[in-house]
Amino acid sequence: MHQPDYTAKKIATSITIDGNVDKPIWQQAGWSKRFVDMVTGDAGMYNTQTAILWNEEHLYIAFKAEEPFVCAQLTERDSIVFLENDLELFIEGKDCYYELEINAANTVYEVFFIWKDAYVKGGRFDTPQFDVHQQQAYTFGGDYDRSGLSFWKGTNPRGIRWAFTNFDMPGLQTAVQVQGTLNDNTDVDTGWSLELAIPWSSLALLDAEKTVPPVSGDVWTMFLGRFQKLMNGGKEVIPHPAMVLTSHGIYDTHMPEKWSRIAFEM
Repeated sequence: MHQPDYTAKKIATSITIDGNVDKPIWQQAGWSKRFVDMVTGDAGMYNTQTAILWNEEHLYIAFKAEEPFVCAQLTERDSIVFLENDLELFIEGKDCYYELEINAANTVYEVFFIWKDAYVKGGRFDTPQFDVHQQQAYTFGGDYDRSGLSFWKGTNPRGIRWAFTNFDMPGLQTAVQVQGTLNDNTDVDTGWSLELAIPWSSLALLDAEKTVPPVSGDVWTMFLGRFQKLMNGGKEVIPHPAMVLTSHGIYDTHMPEKWSRIAFEM
């Protein structure tokens, strides 16, 4: 079995979510290695690291992101913040996964994905919360999969997903601090940091068979990453450089089989 990509330590206290990742508690966690290019595995363009802690009530995740010109124009909740610069967390469940993206203005974007082959009448997703007839439910094939034979289903062997863009994770807490001046390129910034907390009681929705909170030795699959908007000669560089804890070997975020293995220990 593969070794975990990161080991999250259990703490006896709670963490005040204010965006300050220099608090002593985060030094206990041990920060990850520098994020790498999502495709090649080479060192990321800017330094990005994560740290994960947990207690009986919450999963805690912190990021620190080097960035010389911190900017974030999108401020409306569920704006598509990956059109700018963002930090991202995905958590895999059973036949589903959760996506969270946050920019330096602390704008939150959330989506809950359910694999279409698992969405069956009378199944655990056949609930009013996941009614596919609501206006904010869409089918989704994956990243950059809109050509030729992959036009409808994407390239993931499992096919398409239902995406519920009106999903809000109950009890989610997020906070950002900017080490510099947001949206002011007359000075050079150090970067920005993010803290978030999610109640285990809410994460139970992902997999009814998982133990929440976890027990020592449990392993969860998560995507921890960052996307960076770049301009070159007045034109936006597409696709945006992607930096992740664990390289995918392909430019596609939505591949749970490529995500990081996060082990929990007491």
